[in-house]
Amino acid sequence: MDPGKIIRFCLVGLPAGLVLITASSFLYTEWFRTEGDVGPDAREQEFTSMMRKAVNREDLEHYVRILADDIGERHTGKIENLRAAAYFIESSLEESNMGYHVQRQTYAAGDQEVWNLEVTVQGAGGNDEVVVIGAHYDTVPGSPGADDNASGVAALLCLANAFIGRENAVTLKFVAFVNEESPWSRTDEMGSLVYAKALKARGVNVVGMLSLDSLAFFSEEADSQKHPAGTREDAPSVGDFLVLVGNEKSAGLVNSAKAAFRSKSQLPIESKVAGDGDVHADRSDHWAFWKTGYRGVMITDTGPFRYSEYHQAGDKVEQIDFERLEQAVAGIEGIIEAWTNP
Repeated sequence: MDPGKIIRFCLVGLPAGLVLITASSFLYTEWFRTEGDVGPDAREQEFTSMMRKAVNREDLEHYVRILADDIGERHTGKIENLRAAAYFIESSLEESNMGYHVQRQTYAAGDQEVWNLEVTVQGAGGNDEVVVIGAHYDTVPGSPGADDNASGVAALLCLANAFIGRENAVTLKFVAFVNEESPWSRTDEMGSLVYAKALKARGVNVVGMLSLDSLAFFSEEADSQKHPAGTREDAPSVGDFLVLVGNEKSAGLVNSAKAAFRSKSQLPIESKVAGDGDVHADRSDHWAFWKTGYRGVMITDTGPFRYSEYHQAGDKVEQIDFERLEQAVAGIEGIIEAWTNP
């Protein structure tokens, strides 16, 4: 049997079965309603609302534990682990669970076949504008990547679940990217660059991209937060916040994201509009969108400027603050709502 199918069954078979049982019960009830009780559109809306699920801590923790504990480090050097992560993400999103049709973007990285995963919530506004929400699912060698970036993928999956069937004015795409980390970072085989180039080639009108990268390590200790050179002198010295980072072209998105985040979450949020010479500001998938001429923003806990286990074997689930991660994702939900209903 295909090992990928085995992995998919083991990781998601039970939740998929529960969803199917619930769906079957719903369809049975609908079958025996008298004709005229409810129309096809109402049935579809009711079924969609049943699949939709609010962001919650339990799901976030479930996703992080599967990626970081059960699968572990995920990269082309451990290709079966990388593919297990992809199968898990795909299965979590697809028809039998959340109800999405998942698109694979497959390409070669060295001698390995890898892929990005995309789902779409079609806009109802009659325009061609698109917002992309992305998170990379690979890790550096030697790290289980709980914060970097199981936390971002968990956020992506919960947000995709929360937006099932919503009537946004702008089309929304949730994308899990491969190969963000070394040795593929900033190369032609970086997953987000492959994806962004394909969008540009098709003339897709991306009005904003948000990269979810390392969202769940926080510290209350004095002087726990460091900063890159050039940061303002009054920047926070305690690592209890997230930061939004964009380039000058994306400054408007940074400002709107900050306001929207604060409307939905009490978690502290900072922001930075980076100049061309700013170091570290482009170290995630938003860089690929800058590179192709799109506007993009990263939201992050700042990684190495706070977290001693960044890119290390100790980046484990025990380091994750799930209460704050839930608050973070609530704020990100507010950003998506603002960007997709301008």
